[in-house]
Amino acid sequence: MNDKIAVIGGGASGLAAAIAASENGKHRVVVYESGARVGRKILATGNGRCNMTNINADIQNYHGTDTRFILGAKNRFWVNETIDFFEKLGVVITTEPDGKVYPYCNKASAVLDVMRLKLEETDNADIVTSFEVSSVRRKDGVFLLKTYDGREDTADKTIIATGGKAAPNLGSKGAGYEILKSFGHKITPLRPSLVQIKTETDVVKRLKGIKLDALVTIGGESEYGETLFTDYGLSGPAIFAISSRINGEKTVSLDIMNRYGCNELHAMLRERAALRENTALENFFTGMFPNRVGQAILKCAGVAPLSRRAGTLGTDEITRICALIKKWDFKITGTMSWNNAQVTKGGALTNEFDPVTMESKIVKNLYAVGEVLDIDGDCGGYNLQWAWSSGCLAGRSAGK
Repeated sequence: MNDKIAVIGGGASGLAAAIAASENGKHRVVVYESGARVGRKILATGNGRCNMTNINADIQNYHGTDTRFILGAKNRFWVNETIDFFEKLGVVITTEPDGKVYPYCNKASAVLDVMRLKLEETDNADIVTSFEVSSVRRKDGVFLLKTYDGREDTADKTIIATGGKAAPNLGSKGAGYEILKSFGHKITPLRPSLVQIKTETDVVKRLKGIKLDALVTIGGESEYGETLFTDYGLSGPAIFAISSRINGEKTVSLDIMNRYGCNELHAMLRERAALRENTALENFFTGMFPNRVGQAILKCAGVAPLSRRAGTLGTDEITRICALIKKWDFKITGTMSWNNAQVTKGGALTNEFDPVTMESKIVKNLYAVGEVLDIDGDCGGYNLQWAWSSGCLAGRSAGK
């Protein structure tokens, strides 16, 4: 058997890389996992169902300094190849109307189990757990891997699949960035993505626990879906999705009646005021919004006191109310921490890697895959697709 290939990290991209690298049987492949078991983050994806990919995955679903980097994978190992890969491993797959792909049993463990079983049944592959690599350096033509507790091992080729910094409780601590930096690679600024947004809290605290369907907009980018008010800001699927677009913007806006145009909404509220002329403003939106939301809208629009009757609303006041319903602004103060994030925005600069093989252009036989690279995807299976694609390309290249 020829070269030994080290895969540092036993997550989605690392396991995919190891399986691909072991395919021709000519190399010994070893996965080094820092935790007691591999694939912990896989088990948490898709609320435990594992949103494996999305049949609509395309370049517009990805973000980074140069998203054209994914075209190397898209043209060689993308959605169809991913589905075929897992079906051959034994996963029965189902596709939902929105394009999301899941294991038919709705258990993320099904995805992890077939990958782990494949490696266990492969003679030239091994998994070493509780081996937390602290550094990698080149010595006499081979890579020397060293752990925090002083253990060492060597490899002829190394694939960095350590993940990013999101969800450190599941093993993503950012070690891969330091390893790549030690070889001269540049790392772009890192920040949490697919995460809750923190805002000024004077309004959201009063609405804590309320969910609304809204068009959420940040810096000209929009997402529609369920939005949850919290004591620190905003959460929910639409917020997670739009959080990947934050790039220095200071405001997040909600359109909580996206299906109605401004003129249509204005006419609706005028009619509502006429029909409910004796209703106190504090109950004006009953039947339209939760009472706390309606009262917050009126206060934010400067309509007071709430003890007034609806019939006293003036045209200017209705105009202000309409404007706020269609564009309710909240000042962004940050995002929740890495512990809350699903993915890392930023990473190793992709123009320093080959988009077809994932091999470093700086160091021969060094590869980087998945979240450690400066590529992140939208919510909906896109990040796992990148993990499978980049992992398999790197593994097949290293295994040649």
